[in-house]
Amino acid sequence: MPEQINMLKETSENGSESSPDDNGTIEEIPEDTILERQTSVNLVPFIGQRFVSQDAAYEFYCSFAKQCGFSIRRHRTRGKDGVGRGITRRDFTCHRGGYPQLKPTSDDKLQRNRKSTRCGCQAYMRIVKRADFDVPEWRVTGFSNVHNHELLKFNEVQLLPAYSTMTADDKSRICMYAKAGMSVRQMLRLMELEKGIKLGCLPFSEIDVRNLLQSFRNVDRDNDPIDLLKMCKEKKDRDPNFKYNYKIDSNNRLEHIAWSYASSIKLYETFGDVVVFDTTHRLDAYDMLLGIWIGVDNSGTYCFFGCVLLRDENMQSFSWGLKTLLSFMNGKGPGTILTDQNTCLKEALATEMPGTKHAFSIWHIISKFSDWFSVILGSQYDNWKAEFHRLYNLHAVEEFEIGWREMTNTYGLHGNKHIVSLYALRTYWALPFLRSYFFAGMSSTFQVELINSYIQRFLSAQAVIDNFIEQVASVLDARDQAGAKLKMLHKTPKVSLKTGSPIESHAATVLTPFAFCKLQEELVLAAQYATMLVDDSYFIVRHHTEADGGCKVLWVPHDEFITCSCRHFEFSGIICRHVLRVISSNNCFHIPDKYLPMRWRDLSLTKPVRTSSGKVQLLQSMISSLITESIETEDRLDVACDNIALVLARIKEFPITADGDNDISYNSPSGSLILPEVEDSDSIAQSFSGNPHEFLAFAKLKDRRARDELDMYRKRRRCPVPCCGQFGHEASNCPIMGDDDLNGDGLGFL
Repeated sequence: MPEQINMLKETSENGSESSPDDNGTIEEIPEDTILERQTSVNLVPFIGQRFVSQDAAYEFYCSFAKQCGFSIRRHRTRGKDGVGRGITRRDFTCHRGGYPQLKPTSDDKLQRNRKSTRCGCQAYMRIVKRADFDVPEWRVTGFSNVHNHELLKFNEVQLLPAYSTMTADDKSRICMYAKAGMSVRQMLRLMELEKGIKLGCLPFSEIDVRNLLQSFRNVDRDNDPIDLLKMCKEKKDRDPNFKYNYKIDSNNRLEHIAWSYASSIKLYETFGDVVVFDTTHRLDAYDMLLGIWIGVDNSGTYCFFGCVLLRDENMQSFSWGLKTLLSFMNGKGPGTILTDQNTCLKEALATEMPGTKHAFSIWHIISKFSDWFSVILGSQYDNWKAEFHRLYNLHAVEEFEIGWREMTNTYGLHGNKHIVSLYALRTYWALPFLRSYFFAGMSSTFQVELINSYIQRFLSAQAVIDNFIEQVASVLDARDQAGAKLKMLHKTPKVSLKTGSPIESHAATVLTPFAFCKLQEELVLAAQYATMLVDDSYFIVRHHTEADGGCKVLWVPHDEFITCSCRHFEFSGIICRHVLRVISSNNCFHIPDKYLPMRWRDLSLTKPVRTSSGKVQLLQSMISSLITESIETEDRLDVACDNIALVLARIKEFPITADGDNDISYNSPSGSLILPEVEDSDSIAQSFSGNPHEFLAFAKLKDRRARDELDMYRKRRRCPVPCCGQFGHEASNCPIMGDDDLNGDGLGFL
């Protein structure tokens, strides 16, 4: 019996037969033994097993192969359908059985160098047709389950083409989800929840769903490029500063297109130092990759720089998109660019923007951790994730290297392919390697989530190309109009000072509220740190709860040079708490101008006033007196409004000179705890000329409220002069002090 089975196992690619005839000359197993094994729950094929048809035998062997970790294919047959007795024998083999056939090559034709999965595996099952008592059936006459390759795991074997199937019900549900506007990833997750299976265990992949959606679409692609380019040309005629570029293939199909608006190009000139190139979305209506360039302005608001649609996701397509962006922006590349982890995009950036620092968005990496490590680590997954975040936020490269080795040792992840890949690309995502580059706060996971929300404002899963450009433009116009109205209504918001430090009040008059709040957080926390002078210009700054360690600060006062080992200023453009602690402890009452970068300054506050400071103070005094006198009666208010409108109209007739040596900027008093509202000249003019009555009425209420608060404050304040202590007056007008020229501060009472 063993000799006969071994004889049946012999098979080769040259067509040699293992059996001398169609009936398969083997020793038959007794009928009772066959019946016992046929009705058992054992799914392993055996010699003598019977099937009613070839398809039944194929389905059985396919189920067995899926459990083992491989797939099968139909191999050799004996006989032909409709000729003689038809097919009398069928061989099923492992999907890696046999060897690839060499294709004829020619020198003038480039061949793709694709590796084959076939390795000559000898695993097979053979069935032979029998006709006992004129009832045809198929019996197993040969079986071998010996493989010369590694079998796949369950979550891997389902991705083989033989098992990547989609039922009619699945197709109908996917079509329904697409009409509802769901993304492909949302479809997959919802179907996993409906079927009650684990994440990533569907019998089809994301690519299969995209291919199915592509087959559903009935779009006339021949007219698509013509309609789109016609719309772009019309927009170009309406707005000469609108820029676009495109590429059409040999079949007159739109291959790539990119565009940018005039407002976007203007924003890029100022805030194009940090760019996020998001390529995680697709325009499903035409199955094109959507790439969006986004930045952040000095108010922390996201700004749109440009958009590109690519037919293919390869290096050539990304290179075209990057070249087009540079052409839109007059050849000015960003200093830093954030993307998702895409190998083709990484290579394209290295070629087209060699001077730009490329980094991966950590959010896109962390979002894959559940699939990569949750099953492997089990109950230790949460602890490992916390340790990963700790390593990610470190400052020193040496600490990261040591901590990474300890982490891989602790959790046994030395051979894990994802860990190996992450470590090989650590300079693209780990903060210890990125803190020397400016990111404007765009690298945090929270910012990426906000960016995705920003993109979703003008993106839909079933958007159409010829409407998409107008759709983006309308959203941007609405955003600009809302921002202008907000500036008109609220002007510059009041900023509350928390420390009363001259450093804080000076920064508040220079930075935007967004940037000032970031610096204010560092200034408040600076009080918790201690400084130790090591050398003339070298300080160690550490938290008051720490006994050792800390950050190293180098400060050269006469050169106005200061740097910290935490690299917070280089990374965010905001000076760190360690530096603030050093300069405040050494009698420095303002931050050097070069450490208040123009990137974060409020241009309306720092705009130079081209006149003398004495005239500015006189004008402010006159305006204050004008408001006080005008609000007494309605007639006075009418006269003031009419004359102010005439004066403003006369002032606007004078040209604004570009030169001037006596440029000064408005500085708020450092002693005030609430900064006054700061308005640019255009806003003031609009406030006066638009509706002067409303403006002066508002000023009247504000002035009256301020006087009431001041009177109440004076009524409750106790006189600080010794031997007095009465309420209702201060030391300057105290009756006990008389006319003596004394100062409370000098006496030490205040």
